[in-house]
Amino acid sequence: MSKPIYILNGPNLNRLGTREPEIYGRTTLVEVEAMCRDAASGHPIVFRQSNREYEVIDWVHEAIDEGGGIIINPAAFTFTSMAIMDALKMFSGPLIELHISNIHRREPIYHRSYVSPVATAVIAGLGTKGYSIAVRAMLDMIGALPAKA
Repeated sequence: MSKPIYILNGPNLNRLGTREPEIYGRTTLVEVEAMCRDAASGHPIVFRQSNREYEVIDWVHEAIDEGGGIIINPAAFTFTSMAIMDALKMFSGPLIELHISNIHRREPIYHRSYVSPVATAVIAGLGTKGYSIAVRAMLDMIGALPAKA
């Protein structure tokens, strides 16, 4: 059995679709999960969201033991959580940091990520479509791309 890709989402992402749609669009997190599962073409996915830092850390620990890769949209924790960064540093597989908006075009407070220095790759500014792109990139990184017909 292939190790799952963990897709972890931080605070306020449960409000996608209604939260600042001019920045984050109208796609809901349920729709994002469906997009990820579709992009994974049957590869196992663990998809989670929490507003609690300790839960995100616990899920990173779980991924260290059971996961093949991590895609993480830490949301506001990107800029505040050394604890999440420290947990991610322990993960030996590929790690993609994902942001719906281009954090570098936003206010200066959004320019310093604690996650970027430990990430394999960073995707930002592609909207919710970035999730599907991240899943396909992760499948390539872990050598699990489905064969093309």
